[in-house]
This record gives sequence, C-alpha cells and structure tokens, in this order.
Amino acid sequence: MGQGWAFVNGAYCPPEEATISVFDIGFTHSDVAYDVTSVWKGRFFRLDDHVERFLRSCAGFRLGCPYSKDEIKSILAACVAEGGVEDAAYVAMVVTRGKYSEAGERERDIRQTEATFIAYATPYVWIANPEKQEQGLHIIVGKTPHIPDACVDARFKNYHWGDLTQARLEAADVGADSAVLLTTDGRLSEGPGFNLFFIDGGRLMTPARNALEGITRQTVFDLAGEMAVPVEAGDYPPDRLREADEAFLCSTAGGIMPVVRVDERVLGNGVPGPITSRLRGLYWSKREAGWLGTPVGDLL
Repeated sequence: MGQGWAFVNGAYCPPEEATISVFDIGFTHSDVAYDVTSVWKGRFFRLDDHVERFLRSCAGFRLGCPYSKDEIKSILAACVAEGGVEDAAYVAMVVTRGKYSEAGERERDIRQTEATFIAYATPYVWIANPEKQEQGLHIIVGKTPHIPDACVDARFKNYHWGDLTQARLEAADVGADSAVLLTTDGRLSEGPGFNLFFIDGGRLMTPARNALEGITRQTVFDLAGEMAVPVEAGDYPPDRLREADEAFLCSTAGGIMPVVRVDERVLGNGVPGPITSRLRGLYWSKREAGWLGTPVGDLL
C-alpha cells in the first residue's frame, strides 16, 4: 500500500510536503471546517453525505470553499489514486480562514482573507484497531465538559478540540482507551472523534444534542432499522451509560467499536454485547460488498 497524497491550494504533493503558513488563521485561531470520509476496497463510503456536510460546516462558520461539490470529489479521488491507498484510506477535506490580505493584516479585518483548501488521503486510521475492538474498549466519563453549541456548534465539524484533548488525557491518566464528554448541564454528548450509543433493554440510545450529527451515527440508525432494533436520540445522564447492557462508539475512523467498561463498571459479561456485535458485523460485511459506495475510478 502507498503512503497517500495531498492537495493544497491547487497543487498535489506528498503528504509530508502538505503545509500551510504559520500566519494562516486556521492555525492561529483554529478557524477551520473539515470532514473525513473513508475508502474501503476501492470505494468511498457515503461520499455525497460527507461532502455535503463539509459544505454545511463551511457555511456554518462563514468560510468560503473555493471548490464545488463535484470538484472536491474529484480532488479526493485523485489523492486516493495517486497515493496508492485505494484498498483502505482515511480521506480529509479542510478549509481554513487563510491569511489576511495586506489591507486586512493592517486592520485585522477577518473579512479580508483568502481561504486555504486542503485535501489528503492517507492509509486508513483506526480509533481502535480490530484486535482491540474484539476485546472491547474501556472508556471514562470525562470531567472536562464539552464546548456548548452556543459557543461552537457541534453540528459543524471543526478543529476546536481543546475540551476533547483534555478528555483524552484524562482517559490516558487512568489507562482507559477514551472518554465521553458531558454537556455543561451534565448530560451525555460525544467523544474525541466519535458518537456514542448505549443499549438498554434491547433499545439503542444516542445523545441528541451538543454532538456531531455523524455519518456513521446515521449509518447505525439505518442498520438498526434493518435489524428491527428500536433506536432513539435523547437527553441522558451519565448513569444511563454506566448502567447500560451494552455500549459502543462509532466513527469513520473505525466503524462500530464495542465498549465493555465505563469508568469502573463492566458492562454485561465484559465482552462485546450481542446487538453491538451484530451491528458491527453487518456494517463491515455491507461495506465489503460496496454498500453506499462510490468507486474511486468513477471520479477520476
């Protein structure tokens, strides 16, 4: 497998040469919208959904994307193909605020900037690798609260990871794999790069607010419908998670990832639960078969 390929402001390059200015406001102020899709066995998964969400995120942060939907898809496909990662790839699209114009720099006028567009494809990234998923993950309920939607709307995918990074460090401090954050009023939200689901009495539940409307999250809704498993989005205290029968995380980077321990409590029998395992198996079998896939070659 290759090592991937990148695209920065109109030029393709190896990933190690993909750079932006230290004066780019995306770097200095985390003023960025992004999205990540994946390629498996030569096919993008739900590519239109990801690109459309990316453009909504750009609009939500008032960032101008210099490329159309179709142009973005072509650029992503070229990064995958040129980078030799068609079998399994992690594929990102990014828009930063860019640098100030000369006049904008003098006046610090945020309107006088030119966006930076970045895309790249690298070998597939796992939040938890398949071997770890077979065992199940240990997560904690983080002490650091999630940035509220009133400040940074979680529906728009962004680089404001200060809270998520602190929660990751909290998890590392106690030997856990990751953490789920709470809203400022103490309800379950999401974690660093993933949505959360838990299962109680055969019903799937996921936080409804202060969380990204994840594409993999929507995929879980779709798969649960196929399996006739009830699913709901709601407002839940952390004890609902601690007392659940099963739980899992879901993300483009890893799919459906079973959880077997929350804080000090072991869920179920301490192994991935039956509903989680069925969902995970169905997710990967359908992806292997090309479900909701767009062939990379069709976009070149």
